[in-house]
Amino acid sequence: MSTTSFSVYLSFKVALVATSMVVLVGTALAWLLARRRFWGRTLLDVMLTLPLVLPPTVTGYYLIVLFGRNGALGKPIYELTGWTVMFTWWAAVLASFIVALPLMIKTARAAMEAVDKRYLEAATMLGYSERETTFRVLLPLSRRGLIAGAVLAFARALGEFGATLMVAGNIPGKTDTVPIAIYSAAGSGDWSQANTLVLLFTGLSALILYVTVKLVGR
Repeated sequence: MSTTSFSVYLSFKVALVATSMVVLVGTALAWLLARRRFWGRTLLDVMLTLPLVLPPTVTGYYLIVLFGRNGALGKPIYELTGWTVMFTWWAAVLASFIVALPLMIKTARAAMEAVDKRYLEAATMLGYSERETTFRVLLPLSRRGLIAGAVLAFARALGEFGATLMVAGNIPGKTDTVPIAIYSAAGSGDWSQANTLVLLFTGLSALILYVTVKLVGR
């Protein structure tokens, strides 16, 4: 497999795994913020939104502090298993998950809060439990927002660079996603490879956004 092919393959693998995690976790957190009132709700919202406004390098630094070999979570994991997530493709998944999660939460929460409460009240009056109301009424009525959030999260995960570079590094044939490969090619003066990757990535991103508009529009 060529360097370009591997980078494209790795980027899609990382984005797909990260997006799967984002959809599950993000939908649950969006439901919590949209449907529950509890102490610390605003603080939780702020903390979950921070990766949207923090520089990627700051997000990457926090991930190192938490998941590094001597990190708060990474150290006990390493002592128990001898394995560390740092400088593996799973580190790229972790970075992509963290930076894409706020997009899913914000989009899904807005969609859930836009659902007419009369439908939810009617479901309750018909004897639906809260779980049934969520899965049979709320989520289906929020599906456009959920789809949009998932695709935006995928696009964000696909293009993640700063945090990924800090926690996964730039290891050829192992952690060099497309954005990192573009950085390396430009840094080494290999403009032919850089141009190829940039054009390919631009086309893929445009296609993803086009599909999103079509799906949400329907």
